[in-house]
Amino acid sequence: MAEQATPPPPSGHRIRLFLVDDHEVVRRGLRDLFEEERGIEVVGEAGTAAQAVARGPALRPDVAVLDVRLPDGDGVTVCRELRARMPELACLILTSFDDEEALLDAIMAGAAGYVLKEINGSDLVTAVRTVGAGQSMLDPATTTRLIRSLRGPDEEPPRDPRTAALSERERAVLDLIGEGLTNREISKKLYLSEKTVKNHISRLLAKLGVERRVQAAVIAAHVHDAEARARDGAERES
Repeated sequence: MAEQATPPPPSGHRIRLFLVDDHEVVRRGLRDLFEEERGIEVVGEAGTAAQAVARGPALRPDVAVLDVRLPDGDGVTVCRELRARMPELACLILTSFDDEEALLDAIMAGAAGYVLKEINGSDLVTAVRTVGAGQSMLDPATTTRLIRSLRGPDEEPPRDPRTAALSERERAVLDLIGEGLTNREISKKLYLSEKTVKNHISRLLAKLGVERRVQAAVIAAHVHDAEARARDGAERES
């Protein structure tokens, strides 16, 4: 996960923050932390998944900090449901568990970031500012390696029919996203302008039905592994 320093937002814009955690003392601590920060306003909080889904849309937050473990559900599901109503919402998953499966679930739910509760206060504030500025704290290359480390050697990755709609060039761009390359690196690799690469990425994300390139990286890793296993099988049979 790539954490990067982000300057405070312009004085005219305040990040509207929604806190979801089942422990009152944690919510109180988070509220105290963020209320001291310029440009961040805590607009509400919830202690359960049901409360979060009911209260969140009316508060119109820019960022939601979500505990992954809730008494009646989980933060990943809350992220998915809130973003279905507020696609512009940036969700930051906060957990005390270094749960790799939850990380993958969070990515595919459209979360913008994932941090452990062991994170210090200043880094958490930076994380909120980062996702509040529209940036992701999830690195595609790290995600791709994670997917492959989680899968057992004999486990067949699912084929994704959505890639059938991609053009040959879009498929090439998707493969390079899966390797963690930046737009500039992809443009050099394929001898394209960065603007053309951005256009290809926009189209392939729409065709795949996802919003973030890190989600596309997950799909690319699945496809890559499926094709590699198919080639290995064909070679063994020949």
